[in-house]
Order: sequence, then structure tokens, then C-alpha cells
Amino acid sequence: MSKVSSFPDRVWLGEGLIAAVSVGLFFILVGVIVVINLNIWSEVKHFLNSFTVANVGNSSIKLPVPISPAAYTAVYSVVFQFALGIAILEILILAMRLSLGSRRERSAETVGHLVFWVGAVFLLNNLTDMKSTLALSQQQSMWFQFWTAIIILFGFSLIARGVFLLAAKRFSHTRIVR
Repeated sequence: MSKVSSFPDRVWLGEGLIAAVSVGLFFILVGVIVVINLNIWSEVKHFLNSFTVANVGNSSIKLPVPISPAAYTAVYSVVFQFALGIAILEILILAMRLSLGSRRERSAETVGHLVFWVGAVFLLNNLTDMKSTLALSQQQSMWFQFWTAIIILFGFSLIARGVFLLAAKRFSHTRIVR
């Protein structure tokens, strides 16, 4: 006699499938980025060794910044590729979560991640367009603005997560059960 799987079993099976696909696609993404950018390792090493401390704008606050931020657009480009890949991966995960009936908290978490990574793609795109003809102070200003925008993006990500949870809860209360 065959056993009919219960709802929790299907959810766990779905979560396991999502996790396996996510991890597999993550490794594929990293591998593709490494193969496409074989010469990036020396750039990354140079980038990591190039940090100094500079004032943020006209304040007395000092934070780390590359000596010449515009000199590392190749590094920013690789991070952009990674962020774009993760954003696409988050779209796939969200589609899987919605189609497999994952818990709304898990779907909300994925929505938050999606908002962050899509936002990061746009911010990194601006960073990769930094021109070396800009004055050093302008380059450093762009660097600090980028990190400020990343912090703001964390906030938007949390808000998107909350809005999704609220909408999902409201939708589940207004559905007609037959």
C-alpha cells in the first residue's frame, strides 16, 4: 500500500530541491566567473593592498578607501558579474519557492535577497563606470557613496521582506476556501 505524502513532507522535499539547485547554481556561477576572468587574481591582490584611510567628505571621519578607486574597475566588474548572477539565481529561487509552496517567511527572505542583489547590480554598474580622469577626491567620494548606498539597500531589502510578508498574510486571509 502506497503512502500519500503529507503537506510538510512536500514542503521539506521542495526546500531540499531548492537548496540543492541553489548550491549547484552558485558553484556554477563562481566557476564561470573565474574562467571568464582568469587574470583577475593579480588585480584583486593589488586592490586589497591599495587601501589607505581618508576623510569622508569634509568630516573628520576617516574610513578605508583604495588609493585610487578608479584604477580597479576590473575588480568592480567581476563583483558586478557575481551580483548579476546572484540576482538571477534569486529570481529562480523565488519562482521555485512560489511554485513549490514554500512557507511565506522563506519566500519573503528570498524577496529581500532579490531586492538587495538587484540594487547591488545597479550600484556596482555605477562603480564600474568610474572614470580615472576624475579627481582623486571625486573618486573617493564615489567610493563612500557606493558604500552608503549599500547600507541603504540593506534597509530597502528588509522593508521589501516585511511588505511581502504583510501582503502574503493579507492575501491568505482574503482567499476564498472551497
